[in-house]
Amino acid sequence: MASSKSTRRKFIARAATGSLATGVLPTLATASASGEPVNSSAEGSQRLPLEPLRKWEALQYGMFIHFGMSTFVQNELPDGKAPAATYNPDRLDVDQWVSVARDAGMKYAILTTKHVAGHCLWPSKHTDYTVANSGNTTNVVEKFCEACAKRGVLPGFYYCSWDNHHRFGSRTPSDGGPWKEMNDIPRSEDNLPPFTTSIYQNFQTAQITELLTQFGPIAEMWVDIPGVLGRGYRTFLYDHIATLQPQTFIMMNNGICDGANYDVAYAWPSDLIALERNVPPGDGHRRWREIEGKKYYMPGEVCDPIGKDWFWVEGDKPRPDEALLKQFNNCRAGNVNFLLDVPPDMHGLIPEETVAALMRLRKNAEIE
Repeated sequence: MASSKSTRRKFIARAATGSLATGVLPTLATASASGEPVNSSAEGSQRLPLEPLRKWEALQYGMFIHFGMSTFVQNELPDGKAPAATYNPDRLDVDQWVSVARDAGMKYAILTTKHVAGHCLWPSKHTDYTVANSGNTTNVVEKFCEACAKRGVLPGFYYCSWDNHHRFGSRTPSDGGPWKEMNDIPRSEDNLPPFTTSIYQNFQTAQITELLTQFGPIAEMWVDIPGVLGRGYRTFLYDHIATLQPQTFIMMNNGICDGANYDVAYAWPSDLIALERNVPPGDGHRRWREIEGKKYYMPGEVCDPIGKDWFWVEGDKPRPDEALLKQFNNCRAGNVNFLLDVPPDMHGLIPEETVAALMRLRKNAEIE
């Protein structure tokens, strides 16, 4: 997994339930069914008004939860060929994850519903590569949303567009090829950049529709590797998500950066700007952006693992307390949210040493 992680770094560098539905989420964002701002007088051209965007910023701190097939094959970027039964946590406790998030002072949590392996943590009707056919058949997505509702933590979903199992003729980053636009016409298939076919895009639309219509209100929809989708489908998907859940904050991950420059060709449109494995520049995150002649208010979100790896790896311990506190304080000073990745282990539990590190961080950072 360690070698796979560095590969992903290099690639990106190149390139609910009723109580929740009537409670916290509607206070964060209010938009019409068409995705247009209800408050048409809001400054800027962004879909959501300024008030809910600033309420999202006020959350400040959340938990990223990377868990799935990658945990069990010990490879962040698997080839998608492992049998579904390979996924088999023997002490799975989703309630523990969300309890830890709450007790650590985190206000929201984002779960990897499908990562590069293509394995789904809910029983999707559009593939048999899901928990329904795995060693443990628990609907993790459902349990996650229920746990968030019970504990007052806002739920969010991560969905990866890089899928090595459901290819449908697509070329994934695992196949190699240049990412940026080339100055010349590709001379062979091996020289093509990663892309997704319309058949795969129909599959992704169907799965995201399941996620946003079966589990209640979602605070944030996190779409990874959006560059393989292309501008046309990405715009359709953004509008589709906004129609299904107008209140949700949509993140198209623009990759490893400090947020100073935003890659429109790779990640637009988006409500938020990701600062993966980074912190804002010294003068803080620049929220107002001019994109294609229009002005948008785009809050920032730093995401980084508590250790070195996104998924649990034996021996990957939490970073020193001083390093975690420094990153947390840099996020706070730079006016961005901090989405700290806390991966459960093969048992399906967040390890005790990770829990202890989170509680020390809460105390050291004086998180209310």
